[in-house]
Amino acid sequence: MKNSLDSKMILRVFEKIRQHGEHHDDGSYHLNGIKAFTDFDGYTLYLEDALVKLSYGFHNQYHFDYDSPGNYESFEKKLESIDKEYE
Repeated sequence: MKNSLDSKMILRVFEKIRQHGEHHDDGSYHLNGIKAFTDFDGYTLYLEDALVKLSYGFHNQYHFDYDSPGNYESFEKKLESIDKEYE
């Protein structure tokens, strides 16, 4: 299965989670089951739920970590939902 999320959408969703999500003491933000945070220098963004982890860094490179295609599809739907809901 090819992971084909649009880089611009990833950045939009990350910012929407920061704007509308619940801020936690560890510096992360949570919205609709997705956790968003950065590394210490802010160059790598992370979006994750209980089953999928996405890291997004320089030059629009991203990496997914998940066990099954169904987990990825569910994660993708959550991201798309946040992108549409918070326009």
